[in-house]
Amino acid sequence: MWVPSCEVLIVGAGPAGCAAAITGQRLGLNVVVVDKATFPRDKCCGDGLTTLALRELEQLGVHPTATRSWMEVSDIFLRSPRGKEIQLQLPKTRGQYAAVVERRELDAELVQVAIDAGVEIRQGAAFQHIDIKEDGARVQLQDGTIFSAKNVIAADGMWSPVRRALGCTPAGYRGDWHAFRQYFRADGKRSRKLWVWFEKDLLPGYAWSFPLQGDRVNVGFGVVRKEGIGGKQLAAIWDGLLHRPHLREVLGNIKPEGSHKAWPIPARLPKAHLSRGPVMFVGDAATATDPMTGEGIGQALESGRLAAQAVTEESQAHLAARRYETSVRVALQLDHRLAGSLSKVLAKPGLAETALRVANVNDWSRRNFARWMFEDYPRAALFTPSRWKRGLFNNQGAWVNTP
Repeated sequence: MWVPSCEVLIVGAGPAGCAAAITGQRLGLNVVVVDKATFPRDKCCGDGLTTLALRELEQLGVHPTATRSWMEVSDIFLRSPRGKEIQLQLPKTRGQYAAVVERRELDAELVQVAIDAGVEIRQGAAFQHIDIKEDGARVQLQDGTIFSAKNVIAADGMWSPVRRALGCTPAGYRGDWHAFRQYFRADGKRSRKLWVWFEKDLLPGYAWSFPLQGDRVNVGFGVVRKEGIGGKQLAAIWDGLLHRPHLREVLGNIKPEGSHKAWPIPARLPKAHLSRGPVMFVGDAATATDPMTGEGIGQALESGRLAAQAVTEESQAHLAARRYETSVRVALQLDHRLAGSLSKVLAKPGLAETALRVANVNDWSRRNFARWMFEDYPRAALFTPSRWKRGLFNNQGAWVNTP
């Protein structure tokens, strides 16, 4: 039987998989991507994009005008556990530092950019099995197709069938956060801004309202997974949240679109298996989500890019995997550990209140807290002078010179 071969087989065509595919193709690799879904498809997400994500998207060739729902954000409102509102502002004349876009649209655009770059993407092609060989791996799809690949990049999400097939999934692991979200049409004048509510009963999690084009908003909440919080408890939080007066004052009259959806968020990079033989895990499959905010798109894009770059820098698959693991831990792990520590601090209402009070001291503190929160620069850079370089704290946003 003829077995198609490629240098890199990528399982999953979300942000991490497409970042790896586009980067690899541009660097001269023979790349094939398989995904069980057919795009566009819905994806549970808060839809927020940090500065890290925006810069990665710009490098890949994504443009904001390609998606209908894209909403640039510069004004951010926070509400403290005691009810104090704080307004933060990101720079408005130096590119985009934050945005909101439906994942359905963003992921479909990434797939199109990859196809335009020459990547072969097989949609509706689900992973079935993997065998690691001396010269790489053989991957079988559910339709019986078998690929021979020198390198495999598993970008197949939180539940990663590839990771499970290789025995790399911790027993009983179901994520580190729970999240709920639903789309609404909202007529409140203040609903056009990005809102984060640090509710006492959600800490260190939070509730949000992220604006999309027109009168649409993505409203949801995220909480840390712990004993005693299951589906019924989450549903009860969601029902009560929508009736809280300070949320309704912002949102105004709301009309739901579709049903609410829940999903788990993986955020344990320091403990994660990042590779196994010629296989590299990226994005949610690497549990790379930020443990303080639950944001994972920027980390997915960056880890996907680093995986493709590692393949071009090493002639042997196991060395590429080792290089990838090192580069990801250098790029993300210190910030991940810091975010995890800060998340524990923010779990206490009094300390969360104090942190927000410090952020609200003056214009400088508000502006730089917003840039720090939205990953304009590595979070741990403030505490690691060895990472300081000229311009680190004065970077431009994405698409500076693009109309």
